[in-house]
Amino acid sequence: MRTIPNDSQERAWNGYEGRHWADHQRRYDAINSGFNEALLGAVRPGDRVLDVGCGTGQLTRLAARRCGAGTALGVDLSAPMLERARASAAAEAVGNVDFVRADAQVHPFPPAAFDVALSRFGVMFFADPVTAFANLGRALRPGGRLAFVCLDDIRRGDLGAALAPLAAHLPPTGSDGTAVGEPLSLADPAVARAVLTDAGFVDVECAPRQEPGTWGRDAADAAAFLAGWGPVRHRLAPLDPAAGERVRAALAEAVRPYEGPDGVRLRTAAWLVTARRPG
Repeated sequence: MRTIPNDSQERAWNGYEGRHWADHQRRYDAINSGFNEALLGAVRPGDRVLDVGCGTGQLTRLAARRCGAGTALGVDLSAPMLERARASAAAEAVGNVDFVRADAQVHPFPPAAFDVALSRFGVMFFADPVTAFANLGRALRPGGRLAFVCLDDIRRGDLGAALAPLAAHLPPTGSDGTAVGEPLSLADPAVARAVLTDAGFVDVECAPRQEPGTWGRDAADAAAFLAGWGPVRHRLAPLDPAAGERVRAALAEAVRPYEGPDGVRLRTAAWLVTARRPG
């Protein structure tokens, strides 16, 4: 495997962040799976599918089933998450799927090896997004398709309201999250269009989507999970335990209005971005 230049992401996804996602595989799938069908609409029978930032591989496995006689390859930086992806594929007897630990930004994919590239919240963290998407473009056949979801401004969904109480208890982040390599780096569709155009893609379209996801069994369970979620835990780390308890109590109160018979359901605001390699 080539050297991974996305060093900060490599450390995060092979450290606490990646372990948390691997340990809570079902929870994260319950949060994000509402976007699966929108992405799988790009997959056709016989396709060779590339899933970028595949994590624990739910979308990869679904794409493998959807493409039938085709194949699906999931690529991610995180060894803990890929371990779960492989185990899940084996348990579900999905045979036309494989997983590779690599940085999609620089990985030497075979040219024109895929018909479609997908990603469920896995493309916002590229250190050099134009270079990364150009690399993915070379991996697609001429006319190949790209479809991904990326975060919109969280204030447009329920998550912003759920996290708003943190401002009273945690130090400021010092960033609005929109810089290159941050979670909201593609939240502005004008930025996404410019990046993909500069990377050589055409027919770029950005459609707003909001999908509900289950964050916990009840308010207390969702608050405990949110307190351990990487972006929140990172800000909690330097504080004393009492501050942590105040944060969990504030989170529980904030998510209580979203509590129902199916658990705590929060809508995630995102963009469904589609594009095509010329030719």
